[in-house]
Amino acid sequence: MTLHKEGFKTIVIALVLFALVNIASYSLIGGTISHIVLFVTGVVTFMVVNFFRSPNRHFVRQEGAIIAPADGKIVVVEEVFEPEILKQKALQVSIFMSPLDVHINWYPVSGEVKFSTHQKGNHKKAYLPKSSTENERSTVLIETKKGTKVLVRQIAGAMARRVVCYSEEGQQIEQSSQMGFIKFGSRVDLFLPIGTQIDVKLKDKTIGGQSILGWLK
Repeated sequence: MTLHKEGFKTIVIALVLFALVNIASYSLIGGTISHIVLFVTGVVTFMVVNFFRSPNRHFVRQEGAIIAPADGKIVVVEEVFEPEILKQKALQVSIFMSPLDVHINWYPVSGEVKFSTHQKGNHKKAYLPKSSTENERSTVLIETKKGTKVLVRQIAGAMARRVVCYSEEGQQIEQSSQMGFIKFGSRVDLFLPIGTQIDVKLKDKTIGGQSILGWLK
């Protein structure tokens, strides 16, 4: 287990801030209250460090398979109309990441990045349907070597304040390599062609880079 590069700055700021808080607490107050402050800041520091963990995994790479882009829980499996990029019907599979999940995102398929954009927006709870179109988000359109288009959308949640996406248009990407990171609670939507075989159902748990969500035709 290592720390992700996106967390270095946040962790350093937290450590410095909490150190100053504890120094001030022991200098000005002391006693039981200072011990409580130390305990609380210690717990919060552990949570921040744990959030930015980067697990060592054996990543799955298999042609035709759709690999989970995130750790979390399946909250949507349904046919929808995607109005922004595809502008057609698609199968939507959404994964909700709680603050306790690993928040790295991985590419579900290999191919070429045809489109990549970041849009500012609201910070509603990520499990709500409208978060897909109203929250801050990054959207990436991938075309596989067989010409199949897969849309991946990183969505900021109520706690999330930054969506990081490493994708660039024209980039050749490999399945299960890192796509980005979402800080503090979020969701990832996949929009797949109609007729795609889906092997997961609502409330199923996923492991990013390992769980197979289904198969492209």
